[in-house]
Amino acid sequence: MLLNEPHPLEVRVLTRRYVYPQAEPIGLDQYVAEEGYDGLRKALAMEPDAIIDEVKKSSLRGRGGAGFPTGMKWSFVDRKSLKPKYIVVNADEGEPGTCKDRVIMENEPHRLIEGCLIAGRAIGSNRGWIYIRGEYRQYIECMDRAIEAAYARGYLGDNVLGSGWAFHLSTHSGAGSYECGEETALLESLEGKRGNPRLKPPFPAVSGAFQCPTVVNNVETYAAVPDIILKGGEWYAGLGTPRNGGTRLVCLSGHLNRPGVYEVPLGMNLLTMVNEIGGGVWKGRKLKAIIPGGSSSPVLRAEECDIPADYDSFAKAGTMLGSGATVVLDETTDMVKVLSRLMKFYAHESCGWCIPCREGTAWLKTIMARLDAGVGTTNDIDMVDQLAQGMLGRTFCPLGDAAAMPATAIVRKFRDEFEAKIASSQVFLPAPNTQPLVVL
Repeated sequence: MLLNEPHPLEVRVLTRRYVYPQAEPIGLDQYVAEEGYDGLRKALAMEPDAIIDEVKKSSLRGRGGAGFPTGMKWSFVDRKSLKPKYIVVNADEGEPGTCKDRVIMENEPHRLIEGCLIAGRAIGSNRGWIYIRGEYRQYIECMDRAIEAAYARGYLGDNVLGSGWAFHLSTHSGAGSYECGEETALLESLEGKRGNPRLKPPFPAVSGAFQCPTVVNNVETYAAVPDIILKGGEWYAGLGTPRNGGTRLVCLSGHLNRPGVYEVPLGMNLLTMVNEIGGGVWKGRKLKAIIPGGSSSPVLRAEECDIPADYDSFAKAGTMLGSGATVVLDETTDMVKVLSRLMKFYAHESCGWCIPCREGTAWLKTIMARLDAGVGTTNDIDMVDQLAQGMLGRTFCPLGDAAAMPATAIVRKFRDEFEAKIASSQVFLPAPNTQPLVVL
């Protein structure tokens, strides 16, 4: 159970029905008794354009990492197209430090189902899939049970709540690939192919699953939709800041006294979130840095963290809100080791399709292993930065950027640690022109 006991500074919307600890998922009867599927009933009486307009008013932005406005994404789908339209849920959740989508699936799966139904109604879709990472086996089973119950009660099927509209939904298991968190690689995997990213354009809204118009959104994004339709987009927007509507689930981890998943309004001060909700840095130590939005987001030094936690404020600070994974690092953290571990991860997860990512992540891993061992040179530090800059914006998908952005940020902000590790090394290499010692 990752969701913590409610904190007074939280604003629980998605998680308001949860109790602590939650022994089992909220079942269909309880969900319906507490306004569950009321948003769907309201949506069935609305025109599709009205549903999309309400989502636009809410300022809901994608909760998976990119932060793209949800209503705008839905409006890109051509409902007049003769091709089928599809809804796809990105439940891959592979970003290191992220563990929020599983909280929704394990505690309130019907909220996700209702969000999919409303999205399907908005774009004229009759079919959807929930793509869940393979390691989340227990959550796949949890969603399957909820889907079965929804079919039995008429919330899914050929005649949703007697409306004459059909919508079918099922889960699809991934195979544990970080790359499949990228929407087009996910679609390739969904179709039974290797999870490589596609060239864009065309974007999924034009040609997505099986070359048909498709909306791909994150679990938390769909889960926010029922309340937006039920209570209004302006109400939801008012919970956050301008252009950053609502609440979001944050995964507080690292060197904290109270790590866990919390629901906070967008725009809450980052230090307030860490010190008040997270209980502050553990063991009485000082804050050194925060990785604010998952491992791919550029790190913030302690003195940079007194900012609102929303998409625009983080972008202005040179980082990203990303997936909401907030990793706190105390004063004893070895930033060289942090970056070395991250580069090892990204080199392992690169699909290898494009050269800048395949070669770039491999070389970043190699150079960082050398620096972490203390046998690197100052030229190696410069090379890490140069490699990262050479990768940015030059790969088929954002994985190359995901490796490059933290590399550049950590090297530039903590270069003194890299230089100190080199200087303190007890390993001495031969001078470049020195003949090797021959032992007879």
